[in-house]
Amino acid sequence: MISAEEVFELRFPHPDWVPLQTRQSGLEGTGEIRLRDLVKEALRMRPSRIIVGEVRSEECLDLLLALNAGLPGMCTIHANSAREALVKVCILPLLAGENISARFVVPTVASSVDLVVHLGVDARGVRRVNEVVGVPGRAENDVIETETLFAREGGELRRGNGRPPRPELFARAGLDLDRLLAER
Repeated sequence: MISAEEVFELRFPHPDWVPLQTRQSGLEGTGEIRLRDLVKEALRMRPSRIIVGEVRSEECLDLLLALNAGLPGMCTIHANSAREALVKVCILPLLAGENISARFVVPTVASSVDLVVHLGVDARGVRRVNEVVGVPGRAENDVIETETLFAREGGELRRGNGRPPRPELFARAGLDLDRLLAER
């Protein structure tokens, strides 16, 4: 498992975790290591998972390409809702160059992202899960379809009507998705 971040913030109690961190250029203007460089290097290391801390720029394209190729992974991103996070993940790869278009990015995000977990800080300063949405893999008119799995209502996280995408992954892990949903 490899994490790539600008500042070390993530911690994993995993014996095979390799944390990577960016570096600013030196006084001579050389030696800079960008987050995009770390994502590419992480992929060369053939990880079983990749985690990118705070995606803010064109490194989002490299992460999307890795996820689209089947590498399990995740990232953190600052947004006001799960929907806004998906929109941001669709916009950031466009910063990678003129040859990248929304016609490519939106369906790639829809097929590569399974879940979006949105966290927020409540009035007491406690970080809580505000919503969890599933991304079933469909997009229409450049809008990615989502299904609400959980949403905070009246201070409590409640089960929504949506179903998690890709139920075959739950079955492969030995989990009965229908039983799990019935328990909630």
